[in-house]
Amino acid sequence: MNGKVTLIVVSLLLIATGCQEQQSASTAVDQEAPQSLSFTVVNPLQVDRVDEALVLSVDALCQQAPDFNPQGFYAVADGVEIPSQALDENGEGQPDKVVLLLDIAAGATQQITLHYHPTAVVERSYPQRTQAELSHKFGGHWEGREYQEGHFENVQFLRCPPEHTDHSGFIRYEGPGWESDLVGYRFYLDWRNAIDIFGKKTTKMVLQDVGLDGLDSYHEMSDWGADILKVGDSLGIGSMGYWTGSKVERVAETEGLLSRIVASGPIWSQIQTIYVGWSVPGLKMELIDDLTIHAGTRMSTHNLRVQGGGDNLCTGIGKLEGATVLKSTPSRGTWGYLATYGKQTLFDDNLGMAVFYRKGDLLTVTEDDLNHVVVLKPKEGKLTYHFLAAWEQEPKGIKTQDAFVSYLNETLKRLNKPLEVQWSAN
Repeated sequence: MNGKVTLIVVSLLLIATGCQEQQSASTAVDQEAPQSLSFTVVNPLQVDRVDEALVLSVDALCQQAPDFNPQGFYAVADGVEIPSQALDENGEGQPDKVVLLLDIAAGATQQITLHYHPTAVVERSYPQRTQAELSHKFGGHWEGREYQEGHFENVQFLRCPPEHTDHSGFIRYEGPGWESDLVGYRFYLDWRNAIDIFGKKTTKMVLQDVGLDGLDSYHEMSDWGADILKVGDSLGIGSMGYWTGSKVERVAETEGLLSRIVASGPIWSQIQTIYVGWSVPGLKMELIDDLTIHAGTRMSTHNLRVQGGGDNLCTGIGKLEGATVLKSTPSRGTWGYLATYGKQTLFDDNLGMAVFYRKGDLLTVTEDDLNHVVVLKPKEGKLTYHFLAAWEQEPKGIKTQDAFVSYLNETLKRLNKPLEVQWSAN
């Protein structure tokens, strides 16, 4: 097995299954045997898929097995346990999604079985391959817009205080961070709201050690890597904004910023940020952004919900000297990309950056003085897009433009041909 599964019987509290009215776990264990739910996953591509995340809603699973318990399961593929994780995305104290990490051969089908106990809890233990964190200072004090003294502690939730701005010293590395075993990212939880890149020279988790000794430390190359991108006033990589028709307006003017660590798990990490009263010329919006990453990938995903307009949302990549602009060729698929490649790091080495967008959401690909821009129109107030960074100093890093283009095209194939789930009777 790839992990250790332990069944814990909880007799003094009610275990929420999300699918049925609860009873005491001690009673249920006496009366109910472990159950199983099976289905088939199909890889429609003639390409092996490694570390592919499959996300299933608990509602969908409960339609197949009304007593399915997202707190009490483990997953098996073709007789071998695979990493899995439950998510409480809505923050209601009850898992509403399940993530599985699959390896599936080209053109293959794979039998998946979820073994679960309707009322008990199953502890799963797998290698930590993703992480998300948000850390700010305690025990100090504000002097104007700077936070003096104090020490950093990780938190699950933060409402930014009104004193906080860029370089306040209040939030460790200035905002939330998230990483996989291949790459790390952070975004500035202030008026800049731009995404930066932590290039990693190791597959180990590193964020817990970054920025403890101040802002300058992670801008210097270390054994684990460094902050490798100069963001300045640009979008950085994959940040959202609003297209005015001539330039990008970043998410700068808001009435409030709230950020929550939804998950920091072995195979999936997620950060949710709420932008209250985001103002751009002639418009005020409410924006909720869920940023996700899973094990074994460089790609991070934005799932955006917007109210109050915002038909001209945009994303993009900051313009940097020495970079070549790359665009996907017209195809019959659902997804396309805009990318750059070249010596565009703070260390004068090769970095590839890309944004993947649904072509049905696309209004235009354009630019302003600072950014290569993709303008997108949400559908029913929702928008999803992806971004990634590939640094040549990663373990097994991508070192040439041709290799990066091949990687982008392989990623595009996976997006255009997602895994297919076929339900089967138990």
